[in-house]
Amino acid sequence: MKLLLALSRAIDRATSAVGRWAAWLIVAAAVISAGNAVVRKVFDWSANSLLEVQWWLFAAVFLLAAPWTLAVNEHIRIDVLNSRLSHRVRNAIELLGHVLFLLPMAAMVAYTSWFFFTYSLAQNEQSPNAGGLPLWPVKALIPVAFTLLFLQGVSELIKRIAIMRGLLPEPAAQSTYHTAATGADPDNGMAPPADEAR
Repeated sequence: MKLLLALSRAIDRATSAVGRWAAWLIVAAAVISAGNAVVRKVFDWSANSLLEVQWWLFAAVFLLAAPWTLAVNEHIRIDVLNSRLSHRVRNAIELLGHVLFLLPMAAMVAYTSWFFFTYSLAQNEQSPNAGGLPLWPVKALIPVAFTLLFLQGVSELIKRIAIMRGLLPEPAAQSTYHTAATGADPDNGMAPPADEAR
């Protein structure tokens, strides 16, 4: 289990780095949007490429930050129901959800979107709008993002099994088991005692 927890931490670090980088694209999108508005008003000029790059950036943030969102346990849950369940039932739901839904879906989308991207690349697919951007680079984000989501799902599965086996503590309220895993002792896979963690 130590090796699996080490793999989980490596995946978490990678998706966190990609997600944090992608989050900065929101700033880029805001700057481009503001710049586009200014040049349109001041110089009476605009271009479809400026509009399209904004949705490219939004797509990149949405797709590339999704695995990070899963890693930090910030994805949407029905908390009204989830909070009423026992730890054992919640763990079983998480385990089954990852194995039966998240991992197969992410794998299927990553696989099928690869062909979607390569077909677009082979045709050098361009925007239907005059002066627009090529479409294949943004389509490349789909298999990349879903591969990262699949890997993050594997990491979450490892952490959930470790929690169920008592190797990681159950996260406290307003906490995540990502926090517990990143603070775990790499030598034995166990989270440090509360006194040590401080």
